[in-house]
Amino acid sequence: MAYDVIVLGSGPGGYPAAIRASQLGKKVAIVEKESLGGVCLNWGCIPTKALLKSAQVYEYAKHAADYGINIANPTHNFDGIIKRSRGVADKMSKGVQFLMKKNKIDVIMGTGKLVAPGKLEVTAADGAKQIHEAKNIVIATGGRARQLPSMPIDGKKIIGYREAMVLPTQPRSMIICGSGAIGSEFAYFYNSMGCKVTIVEFMPRIVPVEDEDISKELEKQYKKQGMTIMTSSEVLSVDTAGEGVKATVKTATGEVVLEADILLSAVGVVANIENIGLEALGIKTDKGKIIVDAYQQTSVPGIYAIGDCTPGQALAHVAAKEGINAAEHLSGHHPEAMDYNNIPGCTYCTPEIASVGYTEKAAKDAGYEIKVGKFPFMASGKASAAGATEGFVKVIYDAKYGEFLGCHMIGMNVTEMIAEAVVARKLETTAHEILNAVHPHPTMSEGLKEATAVAYGEAIDI
Repeated sequence: MAYDVIVLGSGPGGYPAAIRASQLGKKVAIVEKESLGGVCLNWGCIPTKALLKSAQVYEYAKHAADYGINIANPTHNFDGIIKRSRGVADKMSKGVQFLMKKNKIDVIMGTGKLVAPGKLEVTAADGAKQIHEAKNIVIATGGRARQLPSMPIDGKKIIGYREAMVLPTQPRSMIICGSGAIGSEFAYFYNSMGCKVTIVEFMPRIVPVEDEDISKELEKQYKKQGMTIMTSSEVLSVDTAGEGVKATVKTATGEVVLEADILLSAVGVVANIENIGLEALGIKTDKGKIIVDAYQQTSVPGIYAIGDCTPGQALAHVAAKEGINAAEHLSGHHPEAMDYNNIPGCTYCTPEIASVGYTEKAAKDAGYEIKVGKFPFMASGKASAAGATEGFVKVIYDAKYGEFLGCHMIGMNVTEMIAEAVVARKLETTAHEILNAVHPHPTMSEGLKEATAVAYGEAIDI
């Protein structure tokens, strides 16, 4: 059958691309090899947040006495927590099925491969092959867990994020290699469940893409929670011959051997660009990613690529906007190109992390003279009332014009607060305007205004 648009992959970039193209009057099909919603919805963003919520509820129950509530000896049901997470993911996947029907998008189950310009071969689960034609094809094949030769994932003792979400029994101890969003979130979850967690991070600090102050605060909080943190460290090899794992780790002071039930490899994401026909069509790639222009067009006319298989940040909300932009562009519209320096990043551990724009170091390296303000949640009435005084809001402004260069938060619910900074930066808001926008009290969100006041020597509450 001939279509105007075929989208290859139904993740957080693919399905919005399909819906937007349909809204713009195109005849659309979407190809998916596994489950609608892709990794994010089925094995990533959504079910992990369900796990983390269970961990948070358990932590609340354990500390209920701090709030004047008596709960005797709360326990957790690990199997029940996993089942709830899967239930949340299944419900969301059904939601995407509904959206496909609502928007009259044909869902083609199978593995897609480009065979010629405008032609996609789809191989169904039973091996049957069918060619589908389209004027435009959007590649949204996403990414998968990166594997290192030193720790090949076997799914049992050396696991990736997928296995970490559905372990049949709770491990007593776990080594987590990598402290990005995935590693940090699973570290919080398993530590909360009573598992002894050791984080091994190759870089000099955990959550290395974040502002240095954020990294220091999370390390402090994680150590307080009972985790072992090893930075500037590398797993050289893993022995799985015994009951658990023995990991040989190179540290700044020499080699050590760590023992645990399981090792979780969380060392990043690699793009899914193999065996999808890129070479046959001459679609250009670089460093394992598909090269695209400002409107997500590849080097071959009529073929677009979005999300984790392209060079932008590997984040669901980036993929979604790129997908919408691609759909609008192929429909003859002129969407605004992505601003990759105004993309919020969120990590949903406890305390949460949220950031956007320049870190302090990046702002200095870019040549800005800066004003920096930091407001600790210890001084927040709302944080005190909530019993969540960990963390702070940090803001960075250009000293000359008051341009809002960056915002970095760590604390309770900060992932819900970062959008103010994103919108403010999009609107080219200055420090003066943040200071004069009346923020509600008592809230955590007033921390952004308070941090701005600190930067300009006008702090009231600290």
